[in-house]
Order: sequence, then C-alpha cells, then structure tokens
Amino acid sequence: MILFPPAKINLGLRVTGKRGDGYHNIESVFYPVPMHDVLEFGASDRFRLTLAGRKIPGKAEKNILTRTWKIMHQRYSIPPVEAVLLKNIPLGSGLGGGSSDAAFFLKGLNAFFQLNLSERTLLELALQLGSDVPFFLQNRPALVWGRGEKISPLTFRLHGLWLVIVYPGFSFSTEKMFSEVVPQKPETRTEDLVNQPVDQWPSVLQNDFEKVAFRYKPALKQIKASLLASGALFASLTGSGSALFGIYDKKPDSSSLHRWGEVFSYQME
Repeated sequence: MILFPPAKINLGLRVTGKRGDGYHNIESVFYPVPMHDVLEFGASDRFRLTLAGRKIPGKAEKNILTRTWKIMHQRYSIPPVEAVLLKNIPLGSGLGGGSSDAAFFLKGLNAFFQLNLSERTLLELALQLGSDVPFFLQNRPALVWGRGEKISPLTFRLHGLWLVIVYPGFSFSTEKMFSEVVPQKPETRTEDLVNQPVDQWPSVLQNDFEKVAFRYKPALKQIKASLLASGALFASLTGSGSALFGIYDKKPDSSSLHRWGEVFSYQME
C-alpha cells in the first residue's frame, strides 16, 4: 500500500488555556497543503521501518511510525509489516509531517488488515500519538480546538490561490514554545475570521507563537516581511514554527526569498 501524507498550515493559532493534563487548549484552522511524504508498506515476517529522504534524528525504533504499528499490534494483534518512509516535509517546521505520517499509517493499517475501526476509535488511537494526528484522519480544512481532538470541517477553500512556504532550516522545541505563550481566549472564533477576504486576514488572524519565535530568531520576522513585500496577501508562522508561509492571488516571484532557506511554491486546489 502506498500513501501520500500531506503537510498542513495553520490559519491563525490561538493558545486558549492550560489543561489539567499538562497539555494546552488551542484554536486554529488547519489547512492541508500539497507537500507530501511518501509511505509504502506491506506484509512482512517482522516489523521493519526504513527511512529515506530528509534525515530524521533518532533511531527508527523511536519513530512515530514504529509507535503507531506497536499500538495497533498490541491492541489488535495485527501481523508485522515492512514500511518505507520517504521524508519530504521538513522536520520541526510546524507543517505537521510526523503527525500526518502517523495518521495515514493508522488509516492504512486499518484498511490493509480490514479492521473496520470506527472514526471514534481511530480518533482515540490518534490522540495517543500526538495532538495534531486527529486532524489528518479527516485531512480537510477544519476548525480545530481543545487539545486537537475537536474538529469541525469547513467548506471554505483557497482554490486557485498560490502558497509559498519558507523553511529556514532550524526548529524550535514545541514544549518550550508552549511554555512561553500566555494563553488568552479570542473574542471571535477563528472559523469566522477565515471567512473574511484573505487580504483582511493580516488585521484579524494571528499566531500566538510568532512573538516568541521572532524573539528567539529575529530573522523569522524578516522572512514574514519579505513574504508580504513579495506580494503575499497574508503571511504567518505555521504551528509553533519554524516555517512561514504566504498566500498570493497570483503566481509569485519567490526568487528574493531563497536567501532565507528552502522555498516551496504551490497552487492550491
């Protein structure tokens, strides 16, 4: 079975409170984008995971895909598989690549072994793997809140617009970023804000992690300014960083952005 787990961007990201379980509540619109990893797996005599593409720190035994298989094996006694992951989505970028890999592997194992697990069960399993994993089970634009388990699909689309992502080549500790954000409940739901025209988003949409990220890495603030100077209607950090993105109403000239790191450009479907 071959799967293509996608990345996501956050259209607004508010940290709304600290939970009793140590996690934080958030509110954000998650939007899948056409940047993909490639995951292939099939039956085997023992579990194997081969990693290719971008270098992933740590041993394969600690990878989120290994954890995904172990959870499914322990709970449903599925036999071993051999999996190969071609990693294209930058690590530690806030684009959700690891969470997407886990969600697609979870769904893939469910289909491959004909387990017929319910959406509720898959959601429960996904939350054991990470807060962003549940979103990728549905993989469509959605308002996400709570720890990440509350998901409401949205009908709005960025069809025909252009997306530019700049990855500066470093990452932040998600735990540290959350520890430095001051939770605050927004007055207006993010769902209502994204229904406004994109060129109005800069005055209404915000990512609470930007202040912290820009303080630690001032170059990120310059990247955001460069995205806007190159014609972006809206630019923002995604997740807790470190990638930034811009949304354009026509194909952009991104040549001036390459000095900041890797640059990816897509027309949204």
